[in-house]
Amino acid sequence: MDRTVVLITGCSSGIGLHLAVRLASDPSRSFKVYATMRDLAAQGQLREAARSRGCPPDALETLQLDVRDANSVAAARARVSEGRVDVLVCNAGRGLLGPLEAQTASAVSAVLDVNVAGTLRVLRAFLPDMKRRRAGRIVVTGSMGGLMGMPFNAVYCASKFALEGLCESLAVLLLPFGIHVSLVECGPVRTAFQEKLEGGPGGALEHADAETRELFSRYLCHWEGVFREEAQDPEEVAELFLTALRAPRPALRYFSTERFLPLLRLRVDDPSGRAYVAAMHQAVFSHLPADHPDGAQGKAGAR
Repeated sequence: MDRTVVLITGCSSGIGLHLAVRLASDPSRSFKVYATMRDLAAQGQLREAARSRGCPPDALETLQLDVRDANSVAAARARVSEGRVDVLVCNAGRGLLGPLEAQTASAVSAVLDVNVAGTLRVLRAFLPDMKRRRAGRIVVTGSMGGLMGMPFNAVYCASKFALEGLCESLAVLLLPFGIHVSLVECGPVRTAFQEKLEGGPGGALEHADAETRELFSRYLCHWEGVFREEAQDPEEVAELFLTALRAPRPALRYFSTERFLPLLRLRVDDPSGRAYVAAMHQAVFSHLPADHPDGAQGKAGAR
């Protein structure tokens, strides 16, 4: 029986790495995984994880693929020896955090190029063959930041909102082709993603006014608490990808956590957006440090 051929972008660390190893080491031995990354010099962590999980040598192959370069994407596609990809996982991504006016044009362009244009390049390369075969699955790493706007994540959220529209549009179109599109909507995950933020955390803060810098400081305090309490292990999130690619009738969206669903429902219940904006502002900016004059009141309001 032919194995399911899976190609995953962004496998040097994080969710992509753990998903690649999880599939390649699956007891069913039913997956052939092409784990791709921009720089193959960074594959050491992936190889070590594969060895520790006992992945069969023929179940996992690494390929160089830079989503920013259409030629690189095409070269990776040509190296898939089976001549087809059954499951395409678009996982490569970059983050950008801080006040909008503190971000350089190059940092903004880099995030949009990887998160949006990069995903488009990969889809354009692999989708035609799936349509010809009238079979295939596309799973995209989404984010709660693609479903609700979050302060100091404006560009990142814009890129993830774009993926929501892209995937939803494709899901409607591709049904008669037998191709299913799914998004795995992630909350905070314990990966190196935050350490690889484009331009570093905050950007050039000297370009922001004092009040905005103070709000950013309060945001970081809030986010550190959320991450400490709510962040998931990438292995846990990888299992949700497995659910999506094995489901007979895959959903469009899978949520890795229910922690943020009440806020998300506000966006649906009040289409004007007023309720969501007020609730998100309260959730983020009422969470003050304990030594802040209003800290006790702020913490009570945050819950």
